Amino acid sequence: MVAKMASAKQSKEKDPADIVNQNAIHIETIKKENRSQKVYTLFSINPYKRLHILTDKPMAGNKTHDQVQEDPAFLRAIHRACLEPTKKYTHPQTESQEIGWISRPLIVSDRSDRRLNWSRQNSEITKYMDAAWRLKEQTQNQC
Repeated sequence: MVAKMASAKQSKEKDPADIVNQNAIHIETIKKENRSQKVYTLFSINPYKRLHILTDKPMAGNKTHDQVQEDPAFLRAIHRACLEPTKKYTHPQTESQEIGWISRPLIVSDRSDRRLNWSRQNSEITKYMDAAWRLKEQTQNQC
């Protein structure tokens, strides 16, 4: 029984730190991370997200922004992102866009066509009530 306790006590105690062994474990960990890691070297701004640009201070003496060449592909992507969906895509991308995708009227609107345009018509009683309401509003506003 005493022998078992002594061996259990020895297994609980750790061996002193071996630098070579720790370095090997560290190298293996880094290799595993590098295998699953993608390194991105080409960065650009997402053209589908709203961009908030902060301007320089007006009295700042640094004029480096005048010397920078503009990338035409980047400018096209930014301008395309600001367009409404009907100008960006040929077909609706979501079911919500299907409603109102074709916003052109089906027929040409002709205001002189009496079949489709029912303009407001006044009879004697409506003319009288309009005048009465106007008179009532004027008297209330004067008080």
